Parts: sequence; C-alpha cells; structure tokens
Amino acid sequence: MRIFLLLVFLMPVTLMAQGDLTVKKRPINNDLKLSVLPYYNYGKGLGLTSPDSVFQLNIRFRIQNRAEYIEDTKSGFGGYIRRLRLRLDGYVGNPKFMYALQLSFAPDDVGELEEGKNLNVIRDAVIFYRPNKHWTFAFGQTKLPGNRQRVNSSGALQLPDRSINNAKFNLDRDFGFQFNQLNEYKDQFSYNFKGAITTGNGRNTTIEGDPGLAYTAKVELFPLGAFEKSGSTFEGDLVRETRPKFLLSGAFHFNDNAQRSQGLLGHDISERRDLKSVLLDGVFKYRGVALMYAYMERKVHNPLISEEEYYFSGKGQDYQASYLFPSNYELVSRISTQKVHKDLLALVPHQNQYSIGINKYIWEHSFKIQLEAGINKYTYLEDKKRDGWFTRFQIEMGI
Repeated sequence: MRIFLLLVFLMPVTLMAQGDLTVKKRPINNDLKLSVLPYYNYGKGLGLTSPDSVFQLNIRFRIQNRAEYIEDTKSGFGGYIRRLRLRLDGYVGNPKFMYALQLSFAPDDVGELEEGKNLNVIRDAVIFYRPNKHWTFAFGQTKLPGNRQRVNSSGALQLPDRSINNAKFNLDRDFGFQFNQLNEYKDQFSYNFKGAITTGNGRNTTIEGDPGLAYTAKVELFPLGAFEKSGSTFEGDLVRETRPKFLLSGAFHFNDNAQRSQGLLGHDISERRDLKSVLLDGVFKYRGVALMYAYMERKVHNPLISEEEYYFSGKGQDYQASYLFPSNYELVSRISTQKVHKDLLALVPHQNQYSIGINKYIWEHSFKIQLEAGINKYTYLEDKKRDGWFTRFQIEMGI
C-alpha cells in the first residue's frame, strides 16, 4: 500500500519533469510598441508570462492629481483626480495575436451617468494581428490615427492638458477596423501609412441602424530617420536626440452622416451632417530642444442648426517649444489660435491661448511634476473681447 501511495505521489512529479523537457517555448518578438496603441511608457509595467509562453499579460496604471485656479466665466480653486487609468495588454496563443484594454475611473473620464447613455469606463478594447514588423491590423475600439498630440498619450504631454484646438477638432476613439503599414529606420528616410474604417459614432455607443461610417487616412514622414526610443510618441526631447529628427504628417477624416456635434465627440444633434477634417503636424527634436506645430480644420456645410444645436466647425493652429536642461527640468511654451465658422460666431467666440510651463521629470513622463500658467483671450461677434487666466499644478505617476 505504501509503495502504491508513493507511486501515486511521484507520478505527477515525474510527468511534470518530463513536460519541462519537452515544452518548446515560443520566442517573444513582440514589444507591443504599436503606433495604434494610445499609450506611452518607458517601462513595461508588471508582466506575467506563462511558462510555455502561450499568453502574456502586462499591467500598467497611471494617476494624474491636479490642483488649479481659474479666473474666467467661472472662477475659483479646484483639486481633483484628473485621470486614473488601468491598462492591460499582451498576447494569447501567439505573439502575433495581441490585445490592449484600457479602463478609466476618474470623474472627468467617465462623465455623469445619464439616462439612456452608456457609462464611459471603457476607453480601449482592441485586438491586433501583427504578421510581421511592417503590418498591423486591429479590430475594436481605440484611437484613430489623427493629430499627433491626440495620438500621444495624455501621460506623455509637456503641459497638463492638450491644446484648445485638440479639444475641439481631434478625432478621439471609435470602433471598427484599422491598419498600419510601418517603415521606420534609424538613420534613413522613413514613412508610415495608416487607415481606418469605423462607425463614426465615438466610443461606447450602441446606435443601431446608423446610415454612415467614418473613413480615416494618414501618412507620416521621417526625412532624417525615426526618433530614438519611439520619440515621436511623446512630447519633449527626453532622450536628447544626438542628430536632428523631423516628423511631418497629414491625416484626412470623413464622417458620413455624423450625429454628434464634434463628429466622434460632443452632444447629439437632431439633423445629420457630413464632416470633413484635415490634420497636419510637424515635430522637430535635437539635443533637448523640441518644436511642434499643428493645424486642424473641420468643415461642415451649414453647421448651425439652431441657437441650441450646431456642429463645431472652424480651424486652429498650435505652436509649442521647449528645452530640457541636463537637470531634467524643462521649460515649455505654447500658443494656440482658434477660429470658428462665421455662422457660429454669434454663439461661440474665436479664442487664443498662451501658456508657459515648467516640468521636473523624475522618471521620464511616468513620474513628473508640472506647473502651468496661461491666458485665454476671446473675441466675439462685433469684435467684443474678454480675457481669462488659469494656473495648474499636477503630479503624474505610473508604471
């Protein structure tokens, strides 16, 4: 009996040992640095990989805590959690088949619960197929290949918030199919082609019988080669490029029969319109100096429905410059100009914003302290003007 029990105990141990000798681990050639992933992170988070490499899970989080004072139409102090994000990514079965999930929990991210509306906890839920280093195909909800600042993670910004133009003209997230054709090389001319066919309704919508889709196309050019450490995906020259690097990009977006005031964002409109967007970007980095330019425009035929309903139409430009000192302190400034469609000027003003900031990078963008001060200048119909100002203090931490 004792011999039998000993054999029963040793049998699984023996089989496990034999299994260890016969399992062939698959090589992991996937670093998950996909341009369609709307994230930035120098590290890899907390990773779990099965012993036979059949699946991989990376866990990341980030927090943005902010205090601010605003002197504008509403004035006063505020302190709140600006962003709280949880990201999971990895692969299942084979490194060519990947996934990315991102959930948001901060009040500004989720928004108020409204009757008949979906809760905006899910930011990204997307499945990828990457047959080789040049091609990537995606299905699900994630960011569209739009303007550079929006594609960059909100955790990779030099100022606490994106520009006023990004807030009005960006493409944001949508559900559908995307593809990337990447050709990035270190010291020679490089280029990327990106495209998407999506619902045109934005994230977390469940509209049935939608008569139109959205179509997005983008090209990116790197005349002097790709940036170090994927430097085109974060603001500022944190790696201090030893050679000048440029990025020039252009995107076109057509939203057929759009229902929301900003296409993929905003409130629902009773009448549908076709929206056309053009987004141009330029980025330069060299030895701690970083320069950025962006042009954004949305065209809508007859954007004004009523005094309560309109599609936001117009154009804007952003100019941003910074220098990173060897001490990892950084000075940054941004000028944004925004012109609305003439039919909307009675309801929405033209706006200029001027900002200056100072950053201290403790661990790149993943752990930093930011301070910003800015002025807003508004111009209404008949050249009526109004000014406002703000200051923000923010700490970001993540893995």
